[in-house]
Amino acid sequence: MKSKRIIAVVGATGAQGGGVIDAILNDPSGEFTVRAITRDANSEKAKALSRRGAEIAVADVSDKESLVRAFEGAYGAFCVTFFWDHFSPEKEIQHAQNMAEAAKEANISHVIWSTLEDTRKWIPLDDDRMPTLMGKYKVPHFDGKGASNTYFEKSGVPYTLLLTSFFWDNFIFFGAEPQKGPDGTLAITFPLGDAKLPGIAVGDIGKCVLGIFKAGKEYLGKTVGIAGEHLTGSQMADAFTRVLGKPVKYNAVTPEMYRSFGFPGADDLANMYQMMDEFESDFCKARNLSETRKLNPELQTFENWLKKNKGKIPVQTEST
Repeated sequence: MKSKRIIAVVGATGAQGGGVIDAILNDPSGEFTVRAITRDANSEKAKALSRRGAEIAVADVSDKESLVRAFEGAYGAFCVTFFWDHFSPEKEIQHAQNMAEAAKEANISHVIWSTLEDTRKWIPLDDDRMPTLMGKYKVPHFDGKGASNTYFEKSGVPYTLLLTSFFWDNFIFFGAEPQKGPDGTLAITFPLGDAKLPGIAVGDIGKCVLGIFKAGKEYLGKTVGIAGEHLTGSQMADAFTRVLGKPVKYNAVTPEMYRSFGFPGADDLANMYQMMDEFESDFCKARNLSETRKLNPELQTFENWLKKNKGKIPVQTEST
């Protein structure tokens, strides 16, 4: 009996890595098996993955040699970085380089790198439409990933660059949920104007990754952008209104106002949304809905995702 090919997944207990693992473990074809890479094999999340049938490998993205060991013998690898753990593009860039070089040294046949655009190609540092952050970035959590593409492109390892979109799961875990304003009305708040925001469920990212691996050589050396839908703030608010059964409006603030909110990363996210607004056509075009559905025929709409997850959205626990 032919042994199953192994997909090594970095960030196994995180959002994207967890979505990839779910997709592989739940795949009826059973074409691949999972090697979950984590820093702590004794964490409850790692133990839960082991009980579900994942092989557990301990490695740290800051330690290339540990990654080489974790990748050894695997067919494919899913690579992702964790900006919001440390808010450092330089760390992301170093971690990406480590993963690219480790994948090459371990002779990985197909690595998928979860990346985003380097926005400085659209908005140069001397362009004062938006502030330059950390001295050399416009959108730090995008730019470090985009700048790191070159490590995969030049490593010699067979690769696919995966452009992701806004995670709808941010409405559960990242503070983006509808919140009550001074008038008591619920609202979602983005500095997006009337621009459309490409979004996707994290679980659907995982299924798209599996689809790329299943496609063999079709996506090697290519950049693939994925999204479940492209929606305006008003369209998302309308979906919330229908699903939650209470009015939710869209609060379109200015980027300057959003930066003033002062939470960690507010300036980074304000620049990101401003970039998405000003380059709406390019940003959406790079995330093709029909291509995404080809990779994942079970792709969810935002409203369907909301119906499945409305009980997890923090606003549901508030009194009205």
